[in-house]
Amino acid sequence: MMVGHAMIAFAVATALTMRRWPSERALAFGVVAGAFAAMPDVDMLYAVFGLAQVGLAGVWTMTEAFWRSSHLVHRAVTHSLVVGVVAAAAFAAAVAGRDAGDGSASDRRFAAGAFHRLLAVALVAGLVAVSVAESGLLGGAVMVAFLLAGLVVASLAVRWTDFGPRELLAAALLGLLTHPFGDLFTGAPPRFLYPLDLRLVTERVTLLADPTLNLLAVFGVELATIWLAGYVYLRATDRRVLEHVDTRAAFGAAYAIAAVAMPAPTLDVSYHFVFSILAVGAVGVAPTLLPSRSVLSAEWHEAVTWVLTGLSAVSIAALTYTLVYVSVPLF
Repeated sequence: MMVGHAMIAFAVATALTMRRWPSERALAFGVVAGAFAAMPDVDMLYAVFGLAQVGLAGVWTMTEAFWRSSHLVHRAVTHSLVVGVVAAAAFAAAVAGRDAGDGSASDRRFAAGAFHRLLAVALVAGLVAVSVAESGLLGGAVMVAFLLAGLVVASLAVRWTDFGPRELLAAALLGLLTHPFGDLFTGAPPRFLYPLDLRLVTERVTLLADPTLNLLAVFGVELATIWLAGYVYLRATDRRVLEHVDTRAAFGAAYAIAAVAMPAPTLDVSYHFVFSILAVGAVGVAPTLLPSRSVLSAEWHEAVTWVLTGLSAVSIAALTYTLVYVSVPLF
């Protein structure tokens, strides 16, 4: 769900603001929210140490080491709603007093003064101290990486947009607080109230009893979030979906053979499925393989068309794979 986190935040943020703001500003707000939504997965950086411990071993050994190491801190320190609220306030306060372009007078008054910068320092220091006390030096290191990433996002947003602290606070809250809910379907559930010793959810949410169909359902949710983000982007730029989907996306149907040629994937062992089906999306960026025959005059040379054609190919591949997987036992 790594991509899905950013996509759903982008879609929601843009959709909520494009009726009141110009399209470019709404899209920029969506991008900032999406960047904040991707940040909690910075805790996966520690998994690199797991790879270093096993060296250049086999693919499955390296994969197991990667995920085993990531589970030490993943979905705890950075996936908390409590941490998200405090961190969002710290990021907004950190950029207070900087030139926010054409921000409103009220935003400039809100941003003025060293008080906000001192507040940001206090919030950051408090989060690091709490994470060290609760999760040791490893938790503290992950928190530092998380906070540094957030400060970078906030600084770039202020430099490249006209957003003030209030807009950044809203974008950070939207991104950071939506992220944990997307992880309910895969792996261990996040610790929503970290550092408090309370568990809102103790088990992974299972959509379907069959483990392979459950994986396909989760993958479908991921694709749906990307399609939603694409649809919102096209609406904001006054375009239509079918204008940017080329007929070569139909090549995705060939992936159906994988349902009988490969072992059935599950959430525990899904790498062969995920890597191979994502490779199908390459047809979106291979326009020279055959003459372009669009659904509705697709401008296949545009990056938007490449992305949506690849996404369509992957979606068709997932659908045909599912149909074959369900149908094969019937024969």
